Amino acid sequence: MGQIRTSTRGFLAPAKYIQGYGEISKLENYTNSFGTKLLAYIDSFLFEALSSRLYSAYGTASIICEPFEGQVSIENSDKYIHTARSGNYDAIIGIGGGRTLDMTKLVANTLNLPLVIIPTSAATDAPTSALSVIYSPAGEHINEMFYDKGPDLVIVDTEIISSAPVRLLVAGMGDALATFFEARACKESDSQNNIKGEFKRTLASYAIAKECYSVLLQDGLKAKPDAEAGICSPSMENIIEVNTLLSGIGAESNGAAGAHAFHDGFTALEECKPYLHGERVAFGVLCQLVLENRDTNELEQVIRFSLSVGLPVTLREIGVAEPTEEKIRTAAKAVLQSPLILREPLDVTEDMLYHAIRSADLLGNHYRKRGHQYI
Repeated sequence: MGQIRTSTRGFLAPAKYIQGYGEISKLENYTNSFGTKLLAYIDSFLFEALSSRLYSAYGTASIICEPFEGQVSIENSDKYIHTARSGNYDAIIGIGGGRTLDMTKLVANTLNLPLVIIPTSAATDAPTSALSVIYSPAGEHINEMFYDKGPDLVIVDTEIISSAPVRLLVAGMGDALATFFEARACKESDSQNNIKGEFKRTLASYAIAKECYSVLLQDGLKAKPDAEAGICSPSMENIIEVNTLLSGIGAESNGAAGAHAFHDGFTALEECKPYLHGERVAFGVLCQLVLENRDTNELEQVIRFSLSVGLPVTLREIGVAEPTEEKIRTAAKAVLQSPLILREPLDVTEDMLYHAIRSADLLGNHYRKRGHQYI
């Protein structure tokens, strides 16, 4: 258990959050206060389309666009830090998915420059957080790098988000699904949150975590067909906000726990690596609830929600077609190495984690075979 001896509460959020349709076209107005010499890192596969929009939007202002490629690793960060340092920029903009945004945060915080984050999907709560998830060059999770403050500006253009693959939005719901359950675990274990330093949750952050889960249940299923049709409906707008802002603040200012620890364990299995962060986290939520021996009604609600939107409820759905004891124990050993598992409201062992993963897989298969498709 991760109990700390402090009663100091901490709350962290972006300095400004803007969400709306077509907001990227107003980017120059939003960044004027940072200066006129800007560097933008953009996902490599989106580089051509988005860099041309930025060059067009800024007119005479000086903006340099660079593609981001590779892993968010210490080894890969050197060249991006060098580019930013040598250019003497006023601010750094990150445009893309979780990896691009995490690398942009790393560079901006290393050089103490203003940070603007523009996600191109709602696949994770990375846009609003003050951390980067660090991986090895091979893609295995290493640790988190925590920063003193959140982004100076987060712009969520729902026109861009609604045109992204639906799988990304659903994965974001998987990441957001963990927010309340991990917040509750941290509360029950009296653990610190994810803010750099030693802080505990605030009433505001816990309320946000509860609202995150509530809106997921209310709007998640409605948002999926809208996303498939490219429609930016009120439900879609709500889920985009849940996946980015509510989940981001809720996770950071309450703390991550079992679900993300299980996620980290699954990255030790080669077959799990191609799957999205939120997909692995979603099955991690089920593992966490089994580990905590939560109420059957709660487990069923989570499983039915996951089935309704297309989130994984079995090991097979995150790549483990043959869940042998060896593979599950490999994952369990890796979970035990994650500091996040210490925030669970019970002392865990490798055997407990092994049985939780196996039991969650059996439970997910049971409900899938019974055909539970709706909340």
